Amino acid sequence: MSNQIVENLRKEIEAFKAEVKTEKVGKVMEVFDGIAKVSGLSDIRSGEMVTFQNGERGVALNLEEDAVGVIILGDFSKIKEGDEVKATGRILEISVSNNILGRVVNAIGVPIDGKGAISAQGGSASGGKSSIEYYPIEKVAPGVITRESVGEPVATGIKAIDAIIPIGRGQRELLIGDRQTGKTAIAIDAILNQKGQNMICVYVSIGQKDSKLRKLQARLEAGNSMEYTVIVSAGASEAAALSYIAPYTGVSIAEFFMDQGKDVLIIYDDLSKHAVAYREISLLLRRPPGREAYPGDVFYLHSRLLERACRRNAKYGGGSITALPIIETQAGDISAYIPTNVISITDGQIFLETDLFYKGVRPAVNVGSSVSRVGSSAQIKAMKKVAGTLKLDLAQFRELEAFSQFGSDLDDATKRQLERGKRAVEVLKQTQYAPVKTEHQVVTLYALTKGYMDDVPVNKIKEFESGLIDYTERNAKTFYKEVIESKMWTDKGEEQLKKAIADFKSSFIK
Repeated sequence: MSNQIVENLRKEIEAFKAEVKTEKVGKVMEVFDGIAKVSGLSDIRSGEMVTFQNGERGVALNLEEDAVGVIILGDFSKIKEGDEVKATGRILEISVSNNILGRVVNAIGVPIDGKGAISAQGGSASGGKSSIEYYPIEKVAPGVITRESVGEPVATGIKAIDAIIPIGRGQRELLIGDRQTGKTAIAIDAILNQKGQNMICVYVSIGQKDSKLRKLQARLEAGNSMEYTVIVSAGASEAAALSYIAPYTGVSIAEFFMDQGKDVLIIYDDLSKHAVAYREISLLLRRPPGREAYPGDVFYLHSRLLERACRRNAKYGGGSITALPIIETQAGDISAYIPTNVISITDGQIFLETDLFYKGVRPAVNVGSSVSRVGSSAQIKAMKKVAGTLKLDLAQFRELEAFSQFGSDLDDATKRQLERGKRAVEVLKQTQYAPVKTEHQVVTLYALTKGYMDDVPVNKIKEFESGLIDYTERNAKTFYKEVIESKMWTDKGEEQLKKAIADFKSSFIK
């Protein structure tokens, strides 16, 4: 028996291998307002994750001579001076899978909708991979060689945008305006309109109230749009660090789907609050303040985020990320620091004006100040043809409208232009959460630009438009089929549409 024990011990000793496990451990020197100063982590990297003694995570942001500035991604009230901090050796990353669709997650990708953890198993509405992957939240944007020019439209369902300021897949188009002018409403309409368009949507809520987010989620669920949407939320009551991280988490989720060759629409609501959160963190970390107390790298904050939106060419897997950042202005001042920064990074802006909003022109898009640098490349041929002169006509109408207030003696051509302009403004008005199909927009704008609405009373335009869509869908089927399938009409289809419009108009004006 004793021999057997000795033999077992000998085998255990022979099999024993000494393993050396090294850990980089530091100590909390001080903690305040979501920031911790840590000593003893001299060889940590910028952006590296750390774990605190109580299990909370943080990210190394400031690498100083004798300390490391760490932003805490969670409850900092339970972290105290002297606590151990371990470096993980990994740059901050999030877990993502196809099953994230339809979910609400926090700034570090953890579900907060009460539906349990995001599983790796099972299919999803998007198809493709179902395994969980880890994506770093900071990544170098795709290079020029991997990109392709923007040429395929993102149909928002908003006539004023699709006709005049078109957005293409892979574009970055800024939504800018004062508070309560309908910026978020445009973004939500764009998400609702992606149903059946083979587009995945990511909505990033930065510093918004939870009540607003719940209403938004309920609206998307009512429109059956959550099945292709992910909501990333960093609430107003949460730490500034989470508002800073949230947009990067959102674009990492978008990149996961783009890497599968899919098209993604991402909305950042809004980057003004993102810049304020970054300013708060930077000032707490004792970074030197510059203009308006923002740190000097605040431009880089948004440029490295928005540059990740692009359209990849087929050789590099295809797919695209279209970004719609939102910026809130103060009293319409688009020349302020953050608005001018983001305007210079994006490929155009949609400017929403308070005066137009209160006049009842909704969406309150100021056509003169808005621009899309991709232009008609992001429109189908049919839309390009009917909307070609619309922007110029509306801009001229605004000028004539201001001029005509001072003079009553106007020539016939000016009167006609003013009347056409009034009807164009009326046609471009649209109720919230009611996106319009592209083919319906083409028919409406065809009737407007060809003069069929010139003698319809302005107060009857909406009624005329609604009736016209119903009538032409039944009596101009060839035209609709051509626009949907080949993106342009033939002479045969146009003749059919002309007859249908004329027949409807004669019965409408009786």
